[in-house]
Amino acid sequence: MALHGTNSDRLLAKIGGSRRLPVVIGYHRTVEEFPSNAISTIPSMCISTRMLERQLDWIGRRYRFVSLDELGALMESGNSIPERIAAVTFDDGYQDVYEHAFPLLKKKGIPAAVFVVTDLIGTSQLQIHDLLYLLLAGADSKSGSAPQFLSRFLANLGISLSPSPGMATISRDPHAALETLFGILPQSAVLSVIEALETKAGLSQNTLREHRAMSWQAVKEMHAEGITIGSHSRTHAMLPNENAEKVEEETRGSRETLERCLGEKIRHFAYPGGQYNAATVKAVAQAGYRFGYTICNHRDSSFPLLTIPRKMLWEKSCLNALGSFSPSILSCHVHGSLDFVARCKLNHAPVAA
Repeated sequence: MALHGTNSDRLLAKIGGSRRLPVVIGYHRTVEEFPSNAISTIPSMCISTRMLERQLDWIGRRYRFVSLDELGALMESGNSIPERIAAVTFDDGYQDVYEHAFPLLKKKGIPAAVFVVTDLIGTSQLQIHDLLYLLLAGADSKSGSAPQFLSRFLANLGISLSPSPGMATISRDPHAALETLFGILPQSAVLSVIEALETKAGLSQNTLREHRAMSWQAVKEMHAEGITIGSHSRTHAMLPNENAEKVEEETRGSRETLERCLGEKIRHFAYPGGQYNAATVKAVAQAGYRFGYTICNHRDSSFPLLTIPRKMLWEKSCLNALGSFSPSILSCHVHGSLDFVARCKLNHAPVAA
């Protein structure tokens, strides 16, 4: 890639301000083999162990990996962040992270953090986004009825997406439908959609097992081995779509559960879906967190330590046109030079009173 070969990736990052920010990498699921069937999982949330190792090796040759506590201490000091440090995080708390990523991290001596959805730990429940996606994909593949159903259901809620671009995309792509619904609906309405979709398409036991959350025993083992455990809320609710009481339950409740189970103060929070606005950032601060992590470069000037950007990577983030791993593309991701073409799609504006 020409940007990397001429160091233009670093120049663009400096112009955009990304080089003044710490390098924090985010992942979700870690699997043995990347799934070929998009109906079986959300592709952009998966990375194979082999690809994870390639990405971490490339970063590790150029950066010193640090824990979130060390990174936080550097940011709190007010001093400039060293250019050559990086932190690694995993969202949601999947069992496969414990089974596949954790051994790799231990082998390489890489500190990392896992943000867990506390109400799901030790249960057979699926993450709400996985459940909705799988049901949408299943219903659409079987009968093609998912888009029509969604249109009718949302109309009953007083929400019309058609003929907006969003509705046109929903008719083709379950992931687009997922993003649209999570962008506008409170969790109670999303659960109603899920309940109705469950009458149209069921999920196999194998699918349920593949997407399960890790156990409390696994959380405690990882914590004992030096993995930072942070909160990702109680149920993965999209906080800007919820009322103040629900936001407090999701943030404070998750922190209290983790502190009770781990016997340690929990200071790190990752916003579910990367969604936040001024009100939710303030609520996270009031819930007792010191550091918050996003999935974009938008910052809240009143709470900069609660809006720390991350680069979210997956199996195909760094593939070239031939489908091979590209160090040049990974360099552009890490240095933030792709932020010019991949602007944040999230709405961080305050909710109207």
